[in-house]
Amino acid sequence: MKAICVYCGANAGVNPVYAEAARALGRALVGNNLSLVYGGGKVGLMGVIADEVLRLGGEVTGVIPTALVEREVGHTGLTRQFIVKDMHERKAMMAKLADGFIAMPGGMGTLEELFEMLTWSQLGIHAKPIGLLNVDGFYDGLTGFIEHASAQGFIRPQHAALMMSASDGQALLQMLRA
Repeated sequence: MKAICVYCGANAGVNPVYAEAARALGRALVGNNLSLVYGGGKVGLMGVIADEVLRLGGEVTGVIPTALVEREVGHTGLTRQFIVKDMHERKAMMAKLADGFIAMPGGMGTLEELFEMLTWSQLGIHAKPIGLLNVDGFYDGLTGFIEHASAQGFIRPQHAALMMSASDGQALLQMLRA
């Protein structure tokens, strides 16, 4: 593994624990000699993790659609920044550049990106590990729903197991590497 794609919010959330978890994941990435691939913004948790990786001398690649450069205030200090046509091109490029995926707390976009990677894995489009950074129980409802959908026969157990989860970034990186 060389690069991890992190999906996270363009907002920081109401609890400061989310920003601290982003900084801790940034430290874990650099400590494990992994580069960050992310959505290219400088606001919210996206900006927090990118700034931490950069502060520690790590590499950060941003991928942002033209329409979001202004809205998400595109980060200008990255190692590499790709400005792409649209969200489809963004997600495809991020997936190509990464060796694994982590979803931190975030909103609809984070969930959409997470579920697209899970679906692509389920369909055999990629075989890269996928994890949830379940900060302060943020994803407890989601993991419970996945278990429920599996118990009801809508998600096969092996597909439910594609989504690993941990509350600590370092532990999650170890799970993704295993």
